[in-house]
Amino acid sequence: MEKNELRAKIYSKIDELPTLPTVIPKLLNLTESATSDASDITDAISRDPALTSKILKVANSAYYGFPQGITDLERAVVLLGFNLVKSLALSIGVFHSLPGGKKSSCFSRKELWFHSVAVATVMKELGKRFGQGDNHEYLFIVGLLHDIGMVVLDQFFSELFEQALEEAHDLKKTEFYLAERKVIGFDHGEVGAMLLERWRFPKVISNPIAIHHQPEKQEGSNTTDVAMLRIADTLSHELDSKEEAPPMHLELRDADLKALNMKEKDIDDMKDYLYDVKDGINAFFNAMI
Repeated sequence: MEKNELRAKIYSKIDELPTLPTVIPKLLNLTESATSDASDITDAISRDPALTSKILKVANSAYYGFPQGITDLERAVVLLGFNLVKSLALSIGVFHSLPGGKKSSCFSRKELWFHSVAVATVMKELGKRFGQGDNHEYLFIVGLLHDIGMVVLDQFFSELFEQALEEAHDLKKTEFYLAERKVIGFDHGEVGAMLLERWRFPKVISNPIAIHHQPEKQEGSNTTDVAMLRIADTLSHELDSKEEAPPMHLELRDADLKALNMKEKDIDDMKDYLYDVKDGINAFFNAMI
């Protein structure tokens, strides 16, 4: 199948997915507005009781460790910040809009989402330590959604997706994303970006996801953000212990470390940080599902 034909087929399948909750497009519009503030975000989210409940559940999880319960969105915004609450709303809204059924026999969506929370956590911390500017909350969304293309492939191209999984498992040293390209024609990063672009997510989120397994491509994306995603992805795979996780043999790339000016001690510090917050990552994940 030609690549353009395959791309059209992927888009047609994406259009079969349930529509996003109405609050998500509203939040995306507010994200791009220079005049939006905390009250706009709170008002938009509060119109979706189910999403509000999930956000409060996550905010009260051990991940954030607040000693007193957070009982309303206004309090959550005060304690967490409106950018973080907005990021939580976008991430949780997408998470619960995707099909939950398991298709491929050797792939666990639960393991996928646990890994994604770990990557999101590391991404945000890398942003604080090595990023530019003060707003790093969007990095959390990038991390949480970086493997979302796997859900699309598992849902709509399950036989080919399972074939790619089996090939990567059997050959051991074959990168899963290379097996995807060989068997399907696209890797999950590219497919995930297609989904997010279809849902009108800003390119600051979709671009790093599109090329996080393509070191040869940097056009149209923030080099620092892509480097942070690759580093977070690689470090977080050390927490993946289950056989149901897609086989990855990722290594830290010198070019990515150089982009952040990370030294060996910085890598060790991030590994220590990741293991220190492992229980919190698990609490966040359990609050999301």
